[in-house]
Amino acid sequence: MKKYLKYIIVLAVFLAAGCAVYTAPATGQSENYADADKISFLRQLITADASTSRTIMWQADEKLENPAAEYKNAAGQITAVPASMQELNTGSGTLYVYTSALTGLEPGSAYEYRAGYEGSRTGWHKLPSAQPDSFKALIFPDSQSSDYSGWRKLAQTAYSKNEDAAFFINMGDLVDNGYDFSQWRAWFNSVAPMIENIPFAPVMGNHETYNMDWQIAPPTPYLTLFNLPENGTDANKNQYYSFDYGDVHFVVLNTQTDEMADFNPDLMQQQLSWLRSDLAGTQSKWKIVLMHKDILRYAFTDRPNNFDPASIQFTPWAQQLMPVFEEYNVDAVLTAHLHTYRRRVPLKAFKPDNTGITYILTGVAGSVRYANLWQRNTADAALAPQPEDANYITLSKTPQTLTFKAFLPDGTEFDTVTITKEGE
Repeated sequence: MKKYLKYIIVLAVFLAAGCAVYTAPATGQSENYADADKISFLRQLITADASTSRTIMWQADEKLENPAAEYKNAAGQITAVPASMQELNTGSGTLYVYTSALTGLEPGSAYEYRAGYEGSRTGWHKLPSAQPDSFKALIFPDSQSSDYSGWRKLAQTAYSKNEDAAFFINMGDLVDNGYDFSQWRAWFNSVAPMIENIPFAPVMGNHETYNMDWQIAPPTPYLTLFNLPENGTDANKNQYYSFDYGDVHFVVLNTQTDEMADFNPDLMQQQLSWLRSDLAGTQSKWKIVLMHKDILRYAFTDRPNNFDPASIQFTPWAQQLMPVFEEYNVDAVLTAHLHTYRRRVPLKAFKPDNTGITYILTGVAGSVRYANLWQRNTADAALAPQPEDANYITLSKTPQTLTFKAFLPDGTEFDTVTITKEGE
């Protein structure tokens, strides 16, 4: 009894000092918990430095007493981190979203984690340590769907074939309607248990800004469901951010400047200022940008076009962003939005140049397809097989290379590109 009283006193001291972390006993009472059946959609999210921290989130239909995440090291020592809570109006009730920030992890150490509340805990889940020199990531294009069964099959197949993936990315338009919570449930169900076992890095798309009347609205559900690295700007929290995985610096941008114009007309200028500062501040060997909307305008195949389809036409946001990418030596830029896979010839100063940046339009992962809608662009070096099916991408990183490979749902590889860089 004295041993447990000591831990209670220690917890009280930590909480009184404003610290949210305490160490629980590794045996005995700490393992005598009921199943946490009130918790749904447990998930790991990427943090600014995946080698020392991780964000754990979950949700519930009611307020939970003493919500917390716990992580356990190889020696069995359990550290508990109380969770913060946000309320989210779903239109038919309130959803309670919980976040627990795990910090101070030892790089390269083995951990497991779980979440819970008073008297209840989930089972233990993987908490993989970062693999700085060589790693693999899974990258999914738009998962927007009218029926999410195809997205679920693709996500499950890709994960089963790449269980060594360190984290995964979804390139925006995760759902068709950002305020439809039945779609969010379908999306989360599709990515379990992958999202429980490896961290997720989301990109916001334009469909996250649609309300149930299909009008533009602040993307409140997306911004609440995913608490992302707080290295963006406070006014635009969770809209854009960056993270490091080993010596690769990833920058995630918000290209929904048109959709957000009524809420933040200065979004692009704020983001450009932040982007310059972020890229200038990194010492990472590699730099990759992730953003939803693409850099090129494509001519339609079956309707009049207002520009010469033989020319390379750039979107307004590309005209502002691409010079910044070149100024700070970005290696690759991944986009989405057009639901077609196109890898471009390297581009620099708005024209083909073998010393330029690799741009990949990542394709489509959901059931919303635009079959044969776009003409081929003269900048396209590779396309997906036609008529276009769903696809996913792997990023494999070694000390000297970044390799992007594109796969059909059955695992057939249809495109690959490798960027090589000697030690710096």
